[in-house]
Amino acid sequence: MMVIAIVVLGGAYLLYGMYLQKKWGIDPNAKTPAYEMEDGVDYVPADTNVVFGHQFASIAGAGPINGPIQAAIFGWLPVLLWILIGGVFFGAVQDFAAMYASVKNKGRTIGYIIEEYIGKLGKKLFLLFCWLFCILVVAAFADVVAGTFNGFAEDESGVVSQISANGAVATTSMLFILEAVALGIILKYAKLNKWVNTIIAIVMLVAAVALGLQFPIYLSRGTWHLIIFAYILVACVVPVWALLQPRDYLNSYLLIFMIAGAVIGVFVANPSCNLKAFTGFKVDGQYLFPILFVTIACGAVSGFHSLVSSGTASKQIKNEKNMLPVSFGAMLMESMLAVIALITVASFAQGEAAAQGLTTQPQIFAGAIANFLSVLGLPHSLVFTLINLAVSAFALTSLDSVARVGRLSFQEFFIEDNVDEKHMSPFIKVVTNKYFATILTLVLAYLLTKVGYAEIWPLFGSANQLLSVLALVACAVFLKKTKRQGAMLWLPMLFMMAVTFTALGMTIVKLSKAFVATGLSLGNTLQLIFAVLLLILGVLVAVQGIKKLMEKSNETE
Repeated sequence: MMVIAIVVLGGAYLLYGMYLQKKWGIDPNAKTPAYEMEDGVDYVPADTNVVFGHQFASIAGAGPINGPIQAAIFGWLPVLLWILIGGVFFGAVQDFAAMYASVKNKGRTIGYIIEEYIGKLGKKLFLLFCWLFCILVVAAFADVVAGTFNGFAEDESGVVSQISANGAVATTSMLFILEAVALGIILKYAKLNKWVNTIIAIVMLVAAVALGLQFPIYLSRGTWHLIIFAYILVACVVPVWALLQPRDYLNSYLLIFMIAGAVIGVFVANPSCNLKAFTGFKVDGQYLFPILFVTIACGAVSGFHSLVSSGTASKQIKNEKNMLPVSFGAMLMESMLAVIALITVASFAQGEAAAQGLTTQPQIFAGAIANFLSVLGLPHSLVFTLINLAVSAFALTSLDSVARVGRLSFQEFFIEDNVDEKHMSPFIKVVTNKYFATILTLVLAYLLTKVGYAEIWPLFGSANQLLSVLALVACAVFLKKTKRQGAMLWLPMLFMMAVTFTALGMTIVKLSKAFVATGLSLGNTLQLIFAVLLLILGVLVAVQGIKKLMEKSNETE
């Protein structure tokens, strides 16, 4: 499985990636928005490895680990096929197209692309969809991170004990933030060679991990909720060079070390595959279609990636030729991580992981890699803690990226291109203020967090994949209107429409039945409202986009 993944993903980059780059007409001499619109806050030119670090760390999170392990109930074959086919022909193409469309449109988001090539109504509907989606993601991920940092556990008899692994993760993550600020200042003002920057980043990384293991922080889940939201508030409004770029740069090394260690571990340990190739089209009441394609989003195709590609990363690209490694390359690297996650769950015999106390997806992932690397003589407990640290750091990384995108979406909803700031009404000035937009987004997400991520997580997958449909529609229309080849986006777009509309329809039916039977809880009520709104908005934007695709084009670029 590992050899097949390396050959397929490596070959895809060299062949398909280069083909797309040539077909779409990447211009290395063109002035990118990072220079054209440079403002020191969002538009900040950065080296390829720094932007790659931001893109990779933002899109990865815990998604490519959780999804394949959950979907393994259907067997290893459908999971592996979807990761490889979806990663190459769906996800990497979407991420590259979204970044390319953004860079060619002054670094603007997919919302602006929709306005330019589909229409103003389409943009408004999409931005509303995007904002709701971001609230959903911030709420879910914030609760996951707070749970990971929670320093206390209570047993059945009410005895409270400290969780040292969680405390170490919390300390390391907080140190990452402080180190990121220092690294940001070094990257901006010291103007050192990129290899010197890399060595500094790695030293900081090792120091944070060592100090985290030595000095764990023990705080409750509720306290961490407040700290995390306070951090996101700051991270959303400070210039990207001061925190976002360097923090993601640091985290990307942690993730690459984790992937490299896992690959070495698989080849050294050569674990047996204890998972059946295929278990059936219906398993535990779950249907392979559409559940497999909604569960495995990160690692195959994820709508959230298009928001990062067009929302933050596109504003940092120094040269158009850097887009291929940053977008296409980062997605294929994530697919490799998803394959590793599949191998880790397949290495356990039935019931073996639970018997070892490994109950969550990150624990299964960390436990298996610790088993692999212990063959080399590395201490099992140390590797297990380090892998958990890496996974937790990435959940936090995705948080402030998606919160910033949510803030930008809310602001864009009210901004009209032909109205300058001097002529805006007082109301528009308030709602487009970055502090107001950030606080409103985070307050709603915080309220939703109190429901618990388990309640809203099922909806996240469907909303995420519907977002990929809208991104693919927008990019297909952009490519058509600018006389570029966009046929490679059509099949992914139509397939993901079938997946997401089916999944959201099933969710609405299920919640409606629950309402008839017992009445809806707060969590289910919020889910039902979000599901209906997202489905309506998604269908409206998709219909508008397809109408544009069907039009006979006689326009020039």
